[in-house]
Amino acid sequence: MPIDRRALLQSMALLGAAGFVPGCSGKSAPAANTRFFERIGKPIGLQLYALGDEAGADLGATFAMVKAMGYGEVELPNLYGQDPAAIKALADAAGLAIASLHVPAMPFAPGDGLTFQAEPDEVARVAAALGISYLVIPFPILPEGFAIGAGEPFPTAITRAFSGVDVTHWQRAAARFNQIGQAMKDRGIALAYHNHNLEFAPLGDTTPWAVLMAETDPELLKVQLDLGWVAQAGRDPAEVLLELGTRVTSLHVKDVAVGGANSFYFGATPTEVGSGRIDWASVLPVAGEAGVAHYFVEQEPPFTGPRAEAMAKSARFLQELEA
Repeated sequence: MPIDRRALLQSMALLGAAGFVPGCSGKSAPAANTRFFERIGKPIGLQLYALGDEAGADLGATFAMVKAMGYGEVELPNLYGQDPAAIKALADAAGLAIASLHVPAMPFAPGDGLTFQAEPDEVARVAAALGISYLVIPFPILPEGFAIGAGEPFPTAITRAFSGVDVTHWQRAAARFNQIGQAMKDRGIALAYHNHNLEFAPLGDTTPWAVLMAETDPELLKVQLDLGWVAQAGRDPAEVLLELGTRVTSLHVKDVAVGGANSFYFGATPTEVGSGRIDWASVLPVAGEAGVAHYFVEQEPPFTGPRAEAMAKSARFLQELEA
């Protein structure tokens, strides 16, 4: 449904009154160099996926709301069926930078929009129109013949499908990612891969993640590390960051609820950043030392309240985070 502009302005006013806009908290500010994002001189970003499909109904209003929360850049989950140059114009008008776009390696269903099955020049044209040079593959290549059973929940279907593949599936995926990465590099675009928890599941004496990292060229495929999914898989986000080092070019800053069980099942136990069990004051400095360029807040459903309120809460936590 379209975003109500009057409601948007009211929300922006409430956010400012509640201290969601920098400088409006009513608290005395600590030394400037103790707040993590002030210290590293980078904006807090938002992956618009967290606001749901309705974010695309009025992108101008969405961008204005996101800017009012204190975010400085965004990552697009898709093009929302809109012209990329028009999207950039709306972001520019709101004072937001578009930093990245998710482009699947293959569609989930016909008509899913831009994927890397398009000609590389077409993908590069879209990136140029958005003013970006960084693209992310957001999901592994689906197993051949993937289908959702009647009445089967999507997370269950995904978990079932990937539990039935062997190492060769991930080796073929790695080869395809190298191919895409080379095509993008030839056109001046960096490519990264976004993890979930399922890549960390045991696979014989290895894991899908280990296969992907070993068999893709770090010069062709960087990493967008989703720290929430890493934690959901039972891995230590700081440890994985250290393992990958400078290969990580962006993060999904996502939290996991206290008490949320570790698992490889494709389902999250989400909460707002700072409300869960990830120790951000310890993790984010590791990312800073590795030279991570972009930090995108994201949250998976289900939400316990309005999505916008959750994203505002996450922004406020990160604005004040001392690390």
